[in-house]
Amino acid sequence: MSRPLALTLGEPAGIGPDITLAAWRRRVELDLPAFYLLGDPQCLARRAERLGLDVPIEIVVPATAAAAFAHALPVVALDLPATAEPGKPDATSAPAAIASIDRAVADVLAGKAAAIVTNPVSKSVLYRSGFNDPGHTEYLARLSFEHTGVPAWPVMMLWSPEVAVVPVTIHVPLHEVPQRLTRDLIFETGRVVARDLIDRFGIAHPRLAVAGLNPHAGEDGTLGKEDSTIVRPAVERLIADGIDARGPLAADSMFHEAARKTYDAALCMYHDQALIPIKTLAFDHAVNVTLGLPFVRTSPDHGTAFDIAGSGKANPASLIAALKLAARLAAADESKHRVSAAARA
Repeated sequence: MSRPLALTLGEPAGIGPDITLAAWRRRVELDLPAFYLLGDPQCLARRAERLGLDVPIEIVVPATAAAAFAHALPVVALDLPATAEPGKPDATSAPAAIASIDRAVADVLAGKAAAIVTNPVSKSVLYRSGFNDPGHTEYLARLSFEHTGVPAWPVMMLWSPEVAVVPVTIHVPLHEVPQRLTRDLIFETGRVVARDLIDRFGIAHPRLAVAGLNPHAGEDGTLGKEDSTIVRPAVERLIADGIDARGPLAADSMFHEAARKTYDAALCMYHDQALIPIKTLAFDHAVNVTLGLPFVRTSPDHGTAFDIAGSGKANPASLIAALKLAARLAAADESKHRVSAAARA
């Protein structure tokens, strides 16, 4: 990977600053890829002092970040203060978090960064500031469209060495899931997952396991019709498109060790159906990956943890895993582009 990763600030009052500092301190031990943080350097300096950490901070531009990374935490300073105390978001929180995301997308699309890694944000804090997108993923897709003019179909995948899961519907109240779930939604989600597993994860023939919505995948219609009228036709369409997919499968028997060996990613019909198994198997090191974007984006698979921000208790394992995975996927992207350029030449 020839360029550094762009790491967003996230919610300044959360554990993003804590885990960023902790990850940088372990850079040599874990052979971490070079990254730079986008945000207020004073926010990082205050948090380091509070945590009693001796972390030198160097203000950089993206082109000098990799050189600085060996001896200081590189920060691309944005002209917005982040004054929130740990656990106490303030009026600067949302503008600082949003500006950091905006600049990260601009940098990666301009070729200044290899990929984006995002620290956790607080949706409630963003919503109170007038933020109109449902979440982080949708906002990234909108920024991508604004920069490129090409619409994206973003898909959230939670990845770990143990299992990779994709919720087809995400932050939707459970009673609304059957109304939101459509054949097209399942098919397009599966198509994006299969494509990115090939292009970025290097899996030549990805296998998708598709969970049913209802207990026992509907039990031949006795426990709900959606599996036969929505899920099965979508799976058949994926198969017709040349994708190795099977389902609907009973979700309660998809995640034991032997079952996990039979697929590369599990498509789940709603949020908890996907997140409960991966958080059970890989709570500390699972990574949130956004598929379907023209750039690599990963994130820790946890929230802002206001209750422990600034306490020294935050575990950086998921951020470290997100940094490593972003570097791996970005390197695959770079390699693919070099091959394409050579073929054109």
